[in-house]
Amino acid sequence: MGTESPGGWHSGDPGFRGRMAVKAHSLLFLRSFCPNLSAISTTLRLSHNVAGVTFLAFGNGAPDIFSALVAFSDPRTAGLAFGALFGAGVLVTTVVAGGIAILRPFTAASRPFLRDIIFYMVAVLLTFTALYLGRVTLAWALGYLGLYVFYVLTVVLCTWIYRWQRRRSLVYSMPGTPEMLSDSEEEPVSSNSYDYSEEYRPLLFYQETTAQLLAQALNPLDYRKWRNKPVSWRVLKVFKLPVEFLLLLTVPVVDPDKEDGNWKRPLNCLHLVISPLVLALTLQSGAYGVYEIGGLVPVWAVVVIAGTVVAAVTFFATSNSEPPRFHWLFAFLGFLTSALWINAAATEVVNILRSLGVVFRLSNTVLGLTLLAWGNSIGDAFSDFTLARQGYPRMAFSACFGGIILNILVGVGLGCLLQISRSHTDVKLEPDGLLVWVLAGALGLSLVCSLVSVPLQCFQLNKVYGFFLLLFYSSFLVVALLTEFGVIHLKSV
Repeated sequence: MGTESPGGWHSGDPGFRGRMAVKAHSLLFLRSFCPNLSAISTTLRLSHNVAGVTFLAFGNGAPDIFSALVAFSDPRTAGLAFGALFGAGVLVTTVVAGGIAILRPFTAASRPFLRDIIFYMVAVLLTFTALYLGRVTLAWALGYLGLYVFYVLTVVLCTWIYRWQRRRSLVYSMPGTPEMLSDSEEEPVSSNSYDYSEEYRPLLFYQETTAQLLAQALNPLDYRKWRNKPVSWRVLKVFKLPVEFLLLLTVPVVDPDKEDGNWKRPLNCLHLVISPLVLALTLQSGAYGVYEIGGLVPVWAVVVIAGTVVAAVTFFATSNSEPPRFHWLFAFLGFLTSALWINAAATEVVNILRSLGVVFRLSNTVLGLTLLAWGNSIGDAFSDFTLARQGYPRMAFSACFGGIILNILVGVGLGCLLQISRSHTDVKLEPDGLLVWVLAGALGLSLVCSLVSVPLQCFQLNKVYGFFLLLFYSSFLVVALLTEFGVIHLKSV
């Protein structure tokens, strides 16, 4: 049975939809969403702490947040959102945190740990109360978003206090030192060093034409890498090529790590036409795009005409070799376009999970705490484990709690707020029986265990603590599945 996706297209085979949705979900996150968020943070000159708990945290939690936004749009799938958010919370605070402690035992930062876990416990308590009341009001949804703003302000204030105390201690400990070396000062370069990059520069410079630059920018295949990769990688790449080409064509990417910021003049000018068109045709399932102004001209036609004019001016006012001063504006355009694509992919994932629930007679909650939570958290888990192996376990451990705070506060708060604005009524919650309370109780219990055990260990996290968290998650998963299949149930009075 086909369903209508946000983009307005008719979906067909569920298996094909599932594969394409998952590929788009991951590719958007890695290739377009995060680089644009990093460029926006750099453009706005945000500090690392503020960027970490706002834009970059939103980039890491985008799959969870957009899945929650889609799930809260229908009361029948609200359990899927709670299952995914709670399930991801239990997974990250046990499996991921425990894996970090096993890979690289370390001493956790006491104040950030206590701050994050207390805020997360308050967020879980708010959600538990909303489930008990059976509805989310406008004031309750605004309270979620207000708590997140308060969390960001707390992070900023704590960072400022810490830096102020550190500067004072440095001044008092070294009174004879006139000034400290700044972070920007570097060690002098040895005169014997030689720049070997000169040897690899071409003797004859070849100026590529605009058409060649466009063809190269739209080519998702690296032929050098293709020749050196195994057959399995090539087969997977063939399935990913259509999605990668679609993303290159519709989503501009500003990469601050590249010298030219990833400026591709012909492709970026094409983005000025295609990206606004995608926004118009995907927002509200294309309702705004097909609306006719004065009953004559549709909105999408006006968008194409305006985009063509802006693209023509940009093309003749810029060059292929040097990015323009306003290149940073493409990061915002890419952010909006990729956000709507992620939303479309998340909608497909939620529809597929609903179909699986009907076929296998599984509740939305168990699908959320298993398949959706595992799929959304697998990327964070690998990145945190990689950080731990490279010698940054404290950073990886902090990311465990920082990301899920944003997921639950913005996911529930913004999802319910958008639904209230559309329906002008409170969001009704229909918990899937005992399993939701088992899930909420397990998350609360894991947080309480960490809040008590970590300070008792003087914030020194070792392998024993890591294996304890893995055992906790295994026990929780067994209890959740037994509850889902009716082995554990409440006695009827």
